Amino acid sequence: MRFNEFFSNSKPVIGCIHLMALPGAPLYGGSMRPVYEQALSEAHIFKQNGIDGLIVENFRDQPFYPRRVPVETVAALAAVARDIVRDIGLPTGINVLRNDGDAAMAIATAVQAQFIRVNVHGGAVVSEQGIIEGVGHLTTRLRSNLRSNVLILADVGVKHAAPLADRGLATETKDLTERGLVDAIIVSGERTGSETSASDVELVRINTALPVLIGSGATPDNIVKIYDKVDGFIVGSYLKSDGKGEKFVDPQRVTILMQAVKRCAEVPDSKPGGIA
Repeated sequence: MRFNEFFSNSKPVIGCIHLMALPGAPLYGGSMRPVYEQALSEAHIFKQNGIDGLIVENFRDQPFYPRRVPVETVAALAAVARDIVRDIGLPTGINVLRNDGDAAMAIATAVQAQFIRVNVHGGAVVSEQGIIEGVGHLTTRLRSNLRSNVLILADVGVKHAAPLADRGLATETKDLTERGLVDAIIVSGERTGSETSASDVELVRINTALPVLIGSGATPDNIVKIYDKVDGFIVGSYLKSDGKGEKFVDPQRVTILMQAVKRCAEVPDSKPGGIA
């Protein structure tokens, strides 16, 4: 399968389901019931407002493990994701923060999700979790061993991190494409909610034939600048109350964003200023 085969729109908007803290995390509230209820409530809001796909993340499990997450995280994330896949019916992805691509692959395969996001698939970065090394060689082999069709969406120049040795976006993009065996590439800003640089998008685009997605900072005000340059959008913070990633989804903001996307789609070769 290819990335665009899952979606009815050629430039899908993927909404983030930022789960409440899961068992074992410092902020866990002691019961899984509100985790299920909030996740499904937000998933329904997204579906009702025309969001094209979902990505489920253990967003509130900070501070994150740099690599492997514990079994209780895998179990809880898989359980919630299965309910979302079954009840919502939209293309769904899994992101196991901070960088457990193997767990994401296993969960996605088990719950019949369509894709995963891996923050560091190759290379090495310095982050608040210390040094994180990509293990794409393991994730791709696990996919093969599982006979899985789950796609790998990998970040280039990942947010909340700096490369241990800066080889440049162009080289990183080429390596992910040619040697990392990924299915799409994600370009983001510096932090959660930070606007993605249009010049970064253009540099990545000319160095890969794979789909290129925006991974942070998309808003109704700036989406027109990059709409024609990318193949999709992963949106989290803007869709929350007050545009704050740590808050819950605001239905009105979802509506506003999707209206902006619709206007972009209706304007051939959208240019800045195309949205009133």
